[in-house]
Amino acid sequence: PSSSDVVPSLSVADAEEGMFNVADIVVFVLFVLGLVGFYLYKKYQESNIVQIKPISLAQLKTGIVESGLDVLQRMQDSGKKMVVFYGSQTGTAEEFTTRLCKEGRYYGISAMCADPVEYDIETLSKLKEIEDHIAVFLMATYGEGEPTDNAIQLNEFMRNEETDLTGLNYAVFGLGNSTYEYYNKMGKDTDELLEKRGGTRLSPLGMGDDDGNIEDDYLNWKEAFWTDVCAKFNLTKSEDNLNIRNYKLEEHESIHSSSVFKGEMGYLGSYASQRPPYDAKNPFMGKLTVNQNLCSEDSDRVVFHCEIDIGKAKMKYDAGDHVAIYPENNPKMVKDLAERLDVELDQVFSLDCVDEFTSKKHPFPCPTTYRTALTHYVDINTPIRTNVLRDLAQYATDENEKEFLNKLTSNTVEGKNQYNNWVVKDQRHLLQILEDCPSLQPPIDHILELMPRLQARYYSIASSPKENPKSIHVCAALVKYTTNSGRQAEGVCTSWLQKLTPSEMDEYTIPVFVRRNQGFRLPRRAATPIIMVGPGTGLAPFRGFIQHRAALRAEGKEVGENVLFFGCRHQDKDFLYSDELYQYADDGIIQLYTAFSRDTEKKVYVQNIMEDNGYLIWELLEQGAHFYVCGDARHMARDVHQQLIDIIQLHGKRERKVAEAYVVSMENSFRYQKDVWS
Repeated sequence: PSSSDVVPSLSVADAEEGMFNVADIVVFVLFVLGLVGFYLYKKYQESNIVQIKPISLAQLKTGIVESGLDVLQRMQDSGKKMVVFYGSQTGTAEEFTTRLCKEGRYYGISAMCADPVEYDIETLSKLKEIEDHIAVFLMATYGEGEPTDNAIQLNEFMRNEETDLTGLNYAVFGLGNSTYEYYNKMGKDTDELLEKRGGTRLSPLGMGDDDGNIEDDYLNWKEAFWTDVCAKFNLTKSEDNLNIRNYKLEEHESIHSSSVFKGEMGYLGSYASQRPPYDAKNPFMGKLTVNQNLCSEDSDRVVFHCEIDIGKAKMKYDAGDHVAIYPENNPKMVKDLAERLDVELDQVFSLDCVDEFTSKKHPFPCPTTYRTALTHYVDINTPIRTNVLRDLAQYATDENEKEFLNKLTSNTVEGKNQYNNWVVKDQRHLLQILEDCPSLQPPIDHILELMPRLQARYYSIASSPKENPKSIHVCAALVKYTTNSGRQAEGVCTSWLQKLTPSEMDEYTIPVFVRRNQGFRLPRRAATPIIMVGPGTGLAPFRGFIQHRAALRAEGKEVGENVLFFGCRHQDKDFLYSDELYQYADDGIIQLYTAFSRDTEKKVYVQNIMEDNGYLIWELLEQGAHFYVCGDARHMARDVHQQLIDIIQLHGKRERKVAEAYVVSMENSFRYQKDVWS
């Protein structure tokens, strides 16, 4: 062999004693390269430091992470003088915000609407750098005195003792419902905190009552607000540009269907290709597996039990949480509107904002079709607001109709009364206005710009993940009634659900997401007794509570007493989940007390059977029991509250004021929780 082929041989012992083998060299080189790479990576990190804010409680609760826009920078770039923040759960505060911003133009003020979650809210303190600025806060109250999901971070910021808003010119309008205990709490708190942090109040706090006429409340506050603003900044109202549009229409003649929104709430194609996390802008398309009427055929009520499959979503929920459902408008109403307005429903279009600096480029996802917009995106069932009537009146060719519509929107006592009677009390929606005013022919794009967004409907979840980890159960009553005008009115969501009957031939999916309800939770200790008061569909969350505790008991854990007070009209017609409840009672899982108000000569309600069992309630309260109420806020919840005080006063042998203080103490320690609605 050649010399190149001759390799001196080494024994293993020689190699171990005197030199590295090939494997050792490779490991050493890789180690050095790793050290060099790590050093260079750390140097890169140090030169590109990004300050990341900690995730707040609000973001954990809602799944919404702020994008961090600078309020001052955005206003300076766009030449705005006024910013209107809104805390909105059902869309009303957002609607009023849009109206207020638009009206600012009449006073020479350029304004912008602001969703608090889109901004670095700490930059609010820099707003004083803009001369004669105005910051308005339209704040709705959700649940038991809580901020809406999109206003949680704003609320946290204002409650921070270190927040300094010295020099901030502000005004507040609160939206609430007087049937709730914490009526307009967020409006009151926001107004008080802004002053406490150094802000300058431009106009007194306004409060809208959804149990009365919130439209009238808003109009009265708005009138006073503009009067105060004009006095402060020496402004006058102009009658020019009364019909300024916020959006311009573009109809698309050639566009691929993959680029068109088909009902998605935030992300194009998200219904076809589902990815978590699921929230208000990205709901999960849950399969409706069960939809049955819980009432008898001869009952005058219809209550649905629905089951929604969430197995593929891996969506988490707890007993007591809410599920949000995005409904669809009645297809017949959509078709009738299209015919009345001479609209081609399958035409693809976009509404593009004329303000290039706004963060809201479209009133709803675009491009889309008129059919989709009228079905999924705008609320065509709601009674028409005065601002909509005012803008629509210009399209009436009959002078009598135009005069009538303008009168309804006037600030006169007569005009307000007429609007309240003809629109609010008669529940006249868009199609009915068009039917009653035949000369009215507004363009569809202006209608879509003016109408409020169709909002999700929230329902107390009627199941427990302990028993149903892959499905969410809903218990909802069909809303259907005759208005003063003799027309039929129906709830958007429940009337839509009524038509969805799943079978082997028919499958339905519905857009849903879970909203955590931290204010309605079972005690951490399973051994703690609970008292539940839930007539009618107020039973829903308690079905979840009972399922949860039954599962714990089956696991061999110690479970406290579960006392349920349930009421309905007739035992044999609308006693919801009666077989289940009787079985739970037979198994010793619950103590069941019932009131059937129409089956006795004297009407008996849940508060009456509470009174009959007052000593039991008092004994359990003294053992640390948690007390829960779910259902009607206007009458039932108030009567139950008073009955609870009566029981503590009587069986606890307390003075009235001491009994009331006892209840307040229960509320403060989260032993008294409510999930009520009006």
